[in-house]
Amino acid sequence: MTTIASRMAGAAWLRAASPVLLLVVLVVGIGSAAPGFMRLETLGLLLSDTAVLFVMAAGLTFVIMVGGIDLSVQAVASLASVVVAQWLPVLGYAAFPAAILAGLAVGLLSGFVHVRFRIPSFVATLATGGVVAGLALLASHGQTVTILEAGRAQARWVSGSLLGVPDLILIGALVAVGGLIVQRFTPFGRYSAAIGAGEPAAWASGIRVERTKIVAFGISGGLAALAGVLLAARLSSGSPTLANEMLLPAIAAVVVGGTAITGGVGSVARTIVGALIVSIVRIGMTFLNVNIFAQQIVFGAALVLAVAITIDRTKIPIVK
Repeated sequence: MTTIASRMAGAAWLRAASPVLLLVVLVVGIGSAAPGFMRLETLGLLLSDTAVLFVMAAGLTFVIMVGGIDLSVQAVASLASVVVAQWLPVLGYAAFPAAILAGLAVGLLSGFVHVRFRIPSFVATLATGGVVAGLALLASHGQTVTILEAGRAQARWVSGSLLGVPDLILIGALVAVGGLIVQRFTPFGRYSAAIGAGEPAAWASGIRVERTKIVAFGISGGLAALAGVLLAARLSSGSPTLANEMLLPAIAAVVVGGTAITGGVGSVARTIVGALIVSIVRIGMTFLNVNIFAQQIVFGAALVLAVAITIDRTKIPIVK
C-alpha cells in the first residue's frame, strides 16, 4: 500500500510540475537554437505579449475552475477595443473603465443565461459571443477604428514604462496578484474550487453555486475587456476582429498551465506559466523560421495533450 501511495504521490507531483519543466525546456531549447531569443529586447517583447494573453486567460481560469467555459472572450475583447477607440476622444480616461464595465456586463449576462436557463456554458457563451461580435461590427461599421490624435496621449500609459519595466508587464502583474488573492483568501475563491470539484456536494454544503458561477463569468468578461483595452491602446486602434485569434491561445494557456478543464484544480499562478509557454512557443517558432500558420496546429495539439494529462475522468464516465 505504501508503494502504491508513493507512486500516486510521485505521479501527482510530476503532473503538477510538468508545466514548469516544459517552460524550462522550451527556454533552454529555443535559446540554444536561436541565441537572439535571449536578448533583453526579445524577452521584454515576450513578457509584454504574455501580459495581454495572461489577462484574458486569467479571467478564463475562474470560469474553468467552476467547471465551465467561456467562448465569448475574444468577441468581448474586440468590442472593448472598439468602445475605447470610439469613446476615448470624447470621454477621455473614462472610456477605459466604460469598456471594462461593458465586458463585465456581458460576462454577467452569460453567467445568468447559463445558470438560470440551465444552458451549457459553451452554448450560452458561444451565443453571447455571436451577439457581441455583431454589436462590435455594427458599432464600427465593420472597419478598424483608429484612435484619433486627441485620444492617443491618454492611451500612452499602456506603451510606457515605470523604472524601465513596461507598463503592460506591471498591469499583468497586478492582475496576477489580484487573482491570487481572490482565489486563496476569499470565500469566492474557495467556493469556486469546491464547485468545480463537485457541484452536488457544493449545493449540499450551502454554497450559493449559481451566484458564484455568475460572478466567475463576470470576472472573465471584465478581464477579457481589459485585454481588449490593452490591445487597442497598444495598437492605437480598435477592431471588431482584433482579438479573434486569441481564444485558442487563451484556453491553451489555462489548460497547459495545469488547470483541469473539468474544474476544481488549478490557479491563476498556473495560468501564468501556461501563458509563458504559449508565448514562448509562438515567438520561438518565429525565431526558428517555422511557418506562422503552423501556430494554430501547435496550439491545438498542445491543448489536446494538456487536456489528456489534466482531465479528471471520474467526472465524465461517458465521453460524448
